Amino acid sequence: MDFDHLFTHARLPGRETDTDIAVRDGRFVAVAADLPRNGPVEDLGGRLVVPGFVETHIHLDKACLVGRCDCGGSLQDAIASVARAKRGFTEEDVYERARRVLEQAIAQGTTRLRTHVEVDPRVGLTSLRALKQLKADYAWAVDLELCAFPQEGLLDDPGCEAVLVAALEQGADLVGGAPYVDRDADGHVARIFEIARRFDVDIDLHLDFDLDPSWLRLDAVCRWTERTGWGGRVAIGHVTKLSALAPEAFAAAAERLAAAGVAVTVLPATDLFLMGREADRNVPRGVSAAHRLARHGVLCSIATNNVLNPFTPYGDGSLLRIANLYANVAQVAAPADLATCLDLVTGSAARILRQGDYGIAPGCSADLVVLDARDAAEAVSTLAPPLFGMKRGRRSFVRPRPRLTPPDGTERPPPRLLG
Repeated sequence: MDFDHLFTHARLPGRETDTDIAVRDGRFVAVAADLPRNGPVEDLGGRLVVPGFVETHIHLDKACLVGRCDCGGSLQDAIASVARAKRGFTEEDVYERARRVLEQAIAQGTTRLRTHVEVDPRVGLTSLRALKQLKADYAWAVDLELCAFPQEGLLDDPGCEAVLVAALEQGADLVGGAPYVDRDADGHVARIFEIARRFDVDIDLHLDFDLDPSWLRLDAVCRWTERTGWGGRVAIGHVTKLSALAPEAFAAAAERLAAAGVAVTVLPATDLFLMGREADRNVPRGVSAAHRLARHGVLCSIATNNVLNPFTPYGDGSLLRIANLYANVAQVAAPADLATCLDLVTGSAARILRQGDYGIAPGCSADLVVLDARDAAEAVSTLAPPLFGMKRGRRSFVRPRPRLTPPDGTERPPPRLLG
């Protein structure tokens, strides 16, 4: 068998020995030690290889608004600030801002991405049209899912449902919601499930975005998931209330989510920035423990959410940076838990997006990213740089290692921090 590419001495997450990876016609065809050298060979020197980072929750349409909007206020301030800016959005403007962040994400190793796209009577389908074009233009590097999303409410925003339905009719891949915005939050949840069933699409909700542990809307989401048979097709993002629960209540909530088949996406950058603003000391973090939820069988991911806007005035598109940030905030140190942090932006994240051809295994799409690390724990703890990536067997980005240039004229790479 002839190969288009043969990568030797690759290290896969969870394995303690190197392996070879063979690619042909855009797919992996063999993953084993000492494969025959039947094609162009590239020695990876024992570096870690993952099948690309998976972004489960980002808002490309409202990225890069720093300078147009006031930053540093509450959640409600951020919603209002972006709502004002959104009235001036054009397709060209949305496309250009989203393109900048998408290219950053690709260069940081992201190969699959779900973005929420705001649709309502004011912005209409402007952002959806822009991101549909972006999806087509960058299919060579990333698989992009579009989640139609009513940020400013659904039931309390006359005409919004018609726009949301039109977005699904015109190519949105799934439907989102923000129940905390409407007065009848449970009615908002019910209506989103009705729309999802009508179009047979998955659901991704912004949920429980505060720190009051006395009630949880995730119970309503679990009930609707079970009632409709939508288990495995529902994700909830933020769920910051979980960070305020006592251990027994946290365990009960986790078991409820796992039983219903509702996934959780934790968004540490935004949750850290927006939660606990009323505190003048001992500020709560507001970041739910995704790795602890995973121990209870909840399908989880961690993700970016916003980049350079009033919700999160930071960001560079790196999911490995988000994993490292989460590990710091969640006080993760054990190698197994650090490996879980990497899984939360790779394998588990891919399962939330129901990506059946994800993974470095024969038959899967030949998507991979090479990290300058020996294992998953090192990759997260040292923010190991991605060196290059492939999408469907074609190299999609390259980031050469830096080199030191001392006065004697010799050049050498900087030393490894571990190993």
